[in-house]
Amino acid sequence: MASPKNMIVAQSGGPSPVINNSLRGLVETARDLPEIGTIYAGWHGIEGVLKEELLNLSGQSPEEIALLRVTPAAGSVGTCRYKLKEHQNEDFDRIVEVFKAHNIGYFCYIGGNDSMDTANKVAQMATERGVDIVGIGVPKTIDNDVGDSEFKLIDHTPGYGSTARYWMSMVQMANEENRGSCPADPVLVLQAMGRKIGFIPAAARLADPQRKIPMQIYLAENPVSIEQIHAQVNDQLKKDGRLIVVVSEGLSLGDIGETKDSFGHTQFSSSQLTVAQLLVNELNQRGLAVKGAARANIPGTDQRHNIAYASTVDLDEAYGAGQKAALLAAAGESGYMSTILRAEGPGYNVRYDKVPLPEVANSERTFPKNWITADGMDVTDDFVKYCKPLVGNDWPSIPMINGRMRLAQLQPLFSDQKLPKYVPQADR
Repeated sequence: MASPKNMIVAQSGGPSPVINNSLRGLVETARDLPEIGTIYAGWHGIEGVLKEELLNLSGQSPEEIALLRVTPAAGSVGTCRYKLKEHQNEDFDRIVEVFKAHNIGYFCYIGGNDSMDTANKVAQMATERGVDIVGIGVPKTIDNDVGDSEFKLIDHTPGYGSTARYWMSMVQMANEENRGSCPADPVLVLQAMGRKIGFIPAAARLADPQRKIPMQIYLAENPVSIEQIHAQVNDQLKKDGRLIVVVSEGLSLGDIGETKDSFGHTQFSSSQLTVAQLLVNELNQRGLAVKGAARANIPGTDQRHNIAYASTVDLDEAYGAGQKAALLAAAGESGYMSTILRAEGPGYNVRYDKVPLPEVANSERTFPKNWITADGMDVTDDFVKYCKPLVGNDWPSIPMINGRMRLAQLQPLFSDQKLPKYVPQADR
């Protein structure tokens, strides 16, 4: 049997509450596979690979790796928003040098559609240059926008179920606020993440599947004007006296002074104005049908790193996706992403499979139009049926010490650097 080769796993893009459980699933599976030697993490994603900053995960205590289950976001190994572009030949040359210097035979990238593009480019580069590298993708995104709108490539991405559960809970609590404060604050506008796709704000409907709460939901992909929202808000205020309005952060209602990241995506939390505040300003200026004012609540990045509201179903499935990636790597199945598919039958079950990276790289699933109600202010029961199993029924069990959460604490065990210092091409 050939000597085992080492593995690099890295993360990219915005984190999620369960991203580290995919990392854990990958590491705990890979360390028992004879084909795989030392497991390294690229410190802050592909940037860490380029800079030869490789954190030794095999040398970490099993207890700390196990604690990755309840450690949210990407603080343990870091993430990045660095895009490998076709013309950046020096970057690709550097990746090959790092792989060779550290006997790397496996590269696994955890992330969304842009990250799958990076994993795909690394896998293709290895093939073109005759380098013996297995490139594997591991899905992650709270937006649930990787793959196809027919849900045949992937049913849902790890991270989405937890953020959906977050919004289910937030709307329940916001409803108590709105119900109690409505004489003075009859309209509460909540802004959910989602640049172009409405899976996250749609999850607000899970808080009230019987549709008893006065609530309107506006998705980014369903165009609407401020004039329309103002009229629809006042119509409901005349009927119910109060209202919760949930909007996508990417809903186009006017200029918000947006900023962009290196992928060209709008960074809404860094922009000059939010959609929620713009809407609140307009509603108050135009006037409400009842006394009082509209207010806004914008949770920001809390919705993608809050482990307290994580779905136990999502945690388990994130682990399974990481586990499947390790098995694909050991089997030499380069150029694939591990995927989650819903099994047929009356109950909710999933199976883990693989999908070619080119089919999901830079993909952008759209929210099914038939899941948006005819009036454009809500989502249908079919969406609720799809989403409800993903949020689970239990709270995550988080260990506590002196009242503080006990999160993973990885040691800074970095490999010795064998190559000259390197500045990534796009950063020069």
